[in-house]
Amino acid sequence: MGKFEMNFIGHLEELRKRLIITLATFIVFFIFAFFNIQDFYKWLIKDFPIELAVLGPTDILWIYLLLSSVIALAGTIPIAAYQIWLFVRPALHENERKITLAYIPALFILFILGICMGYFLIFPIVLDFLLSLSGDMFMEFFTAEKYFRFMINMTLPFGLLFELPVVFMFLTNIGVLNPYRLQKTRKYAYFFLIVTSVLITPPDFLSDILVVIPLLLLYECSVLLSKVVYHRKNKTSDLVA
Repeated sequence: MGKFEMNFIGHLEELRKRLIITLATFIVFFIFAFFNIQDFYKWLIKDFPIELAVLGPTDILWIYLLLSSVIALAGTIPIAAYQIWLFVRPALHENERKITLAYIPALFILFILGICMGYFLIFPIVLDFLLSLSGDMFMEFFTAEKYFRFMINMTLPFGLLFELPVVFMFLTNIGVLNPYRLQKTRKYAYFFLIVTSVLITPPDFLSDILVVIPLLLLYECSVLLSKVVYHRKNKTSDLVA
């Protein structure tokens, strides 16, 4: 077996190890959340004036699985980021290792900030707007499944997309991304973000606007930060040379 094959198999084994650790972390958080989901559920609906209903026993299980998965995802993000860092660490210089390691807590913080923005700002605005459309025409009846599906659609994407700046900075630092190429592909990125916002929001213009504007600003912020990292990295390389 040649040296290349041995290195390739070694990388695959390392990747397998990191994936197993990440998956195990998710499962542990999921089990913990599953058996404590009632407290989390009560906190989420404490200010909602309408009592939620379920249409069958499987709806109850679906709520447990959905909320537990979101909590497990939030808890797994820093661990998954650390496993990715451990995987690419051998290819990084000493100064790059220290810089990229600092991105791990930033990923978790930005995820929580994105979730908070979606839950405390976007979600209530869109929900109140949609409820105001009913007026006196309809009796408001919510199933737990539809309510939480709507909530997750309005919050989880913000948590994930808020991590774009850190992801862009990390990939720029290890040489995968170039901010000037990102600028050239801006129109495709805009198209993707607009389509994403339309898909995850209810079919009304206000919801689309409230979601797409922060996403576009977030993309531009990510490109700007990528430029900062790119120029700093080039300046460091010139000094070393």
